[in-house]
Amino acid sequence: MRRVENGLEMLDRPTPAAERAASLADVERLNARFGGDALTLRWVARVLAGLPAARPVRVLDVGAGGGALAVRLVEWARRSRRSIRVLALDRDPDSARLARGAAAAYPEIAVVCGDASALPVRRGGVDLVVSVLTLHHLAPETAAGALGEMARAGRLGFVVNDLWRARLGVFLVWLTTRLLRCHPISRHDGPLSVRRSYSPPEIRALAETARVPRLEVRRYPWLARVITVGGNRS
Repeated sequence: MRRVENGLEMLDRPTPAAERAASLADVERLNARFGGDALTLRWVARVLAGLPAARPVRVLDVGAGGGALAVRLVEWARRSRRSIRVLALDRDPDSARLARGAAAAYPEIAVVCGDASALPVRRGGVDLVVSVLTLHHLAPETAAGALGEMARAGRLGFVVNDLWRARLGVFLVWLTTRLLRCHPISRHDGPLSVRRSYSPPEIRALAETARVPRLEVRRYPWLARVITVGGNRS
């Protein structure tokens, strides 16, 4: 299935704040309900497993949206008796405001506006970079740059969770967004997101361009997801 290069999702355009909030809420609901969040947290735990539990963990969430993943990371850390600090980054000011609202009860979270291609942290400035459902929004050159930036920023590398591009995935997202009565933006953007996503070979090519070390790409067809892990992991 060929990747859609020129399709533009509604959330990538100027969108009224209330409509953006409704669509991001759909994304968060679907991630929680159908295993996207659980898959991300499983890989986060795997990458961080070698760190002593008493050591504070610093995580950068790239493309944080409404802040749901940042909250889930803190809740996971609390359950695991880990100390954590999460920097949630999104390029959209309205999304960043939503994330600040979601993080109000979580002092472990700070929210900033910023771009995936120029992360506002020094080399190895965080232990781990996490990004969920963001890579497919980026054009190939920008996506390669973002992977390189995530590898640079994360002392232990990065975990990227994105959609698996397949006809079955397009159909399942189309059906789910209608059965669950998602916002019209979600019904438009969901199937298009799948069609814009990068295949595992394409991700490997992007990472090679960015010289990302120790790359691992895994497909989860039953979740319609692809996990990409890369960086030093040392």
